[in-house]
Amino acid sequence: MNAVRGLLDFISRLVDTYRPTHLVCCWDNDWRPAWRVELIPSYKAHRVAQAGETVVSEMSTSAETAGEQAPDDLAVQVPLIVEVLTALGLPIVGHDGYEADDVIGTLASTAEMPVDVVTGDRDLFQLVDDASEVRILYIARGVGKHEQVTDAWVQGKYGIPPAAYVDFATLRGDTSDGLPGVAGIGEKTAASLLNTYGSLEQVLAAASEPGTKISSSIRSKLGAAIDYLAVAPTVVAVARDLDLDVKPDDLALPAAPVDPAAFAELTERLGLGTSADRITAALALD
Repeated sequence: MNAVRGLLDFISRLVDTYRPTHLVCCWDNDWRPAWRVELIPSYKAHRVAQAGETVVSEMSTSAETAGEQAPDDLAVQVPLIVEVLTALGLPIVGHDGYEADDVIGTLASTAEMPVDVVTGDRDLFQLVDDASEVRILYIARGVGKHEQVTDAWVQGKYGIPPAAYVDFATLRGDTSDGLPGVAGIGEKTAASLLNTYGSLEQVLAAASEPGTKISSSIRSKLGAAIDYLAVAPTVVAVARDLDLDVKPDDLALPAAPVDPAAFAELTERLGLGTSADRITAALALD
């Protein structure tokens, strides 16, 4: 039950560190939505070949991501994770036809409180907004080495503001998601174009004007990718307006397991041991 124990330890550590008032685990009801695949057929296609569409949903605390593609031994633990989270009273929220990222995007964009999005997925850097008090706790190197991603962090890392991240990621591409990007345009060129012209739409407009300073080579590369560029921003951008039918009170962090008998039974049956002790201690902290 390594996945169950690992998730509990993960949540415990973050709750201990940040003391959130609310917490939600965001779920992939559809990890590869048909509408995204229709726009870009290569979207996550390599993951289908690698794993036969066996996945573990992304989960998020406030919104906290804990995994994506699952080997068979991990997939069987998913129902147990759901049981444990339910017994604890940690809400799981998903939306049919959408990924966990879209649920996170909606919650982060509509919350009337500061939000920490805990994730190892850089696509969610598009949500960072100091003015709205939305930041990323980026766990790509592990929860113990996580980084707090703010406007300045994104600017320092990529040379663009978070608001430009969707256009930046579209141009650069992302092989992990099957997004090809524009051949020959890497991060530095993408950032330079966006800083000069403001947005992908304005970059393409400038590329179509003979008098602008965009080189013939870049014009050619953009032209060759024009069909991709017409749809990729829609695929890359996370939804921010899903009807999730949840209220803030539904996401309040419980002070103890809401079903202590069920949690005790799961702890015994799954051998959760000290992981169960850590999560109950973390919840009990004032």
